[in-house]
Amino acid sequence: MTYKIIRIDGKDDELTTQSFDKYSDAYDLLEELYGDICCSDADYGDITYYDIVENN
Repeated sequence: MTYKIIRIDGKDDELTTQSFDKYSDAYDLLEELYGDICCSDADYGDITYYDIVENN
């Protein structure tokens, strides 16, 4: 089973073109890129939201 990252808004970018063998690999990438954003620092209007799904 493989996994992919999708954007909630349905658009594609450099993250959505990748596939991962493990869910944790996709999660770790998102954590590396966005993990340091603190709720008080975030401008929620400018954040792109992602989800990790099974790649069928």
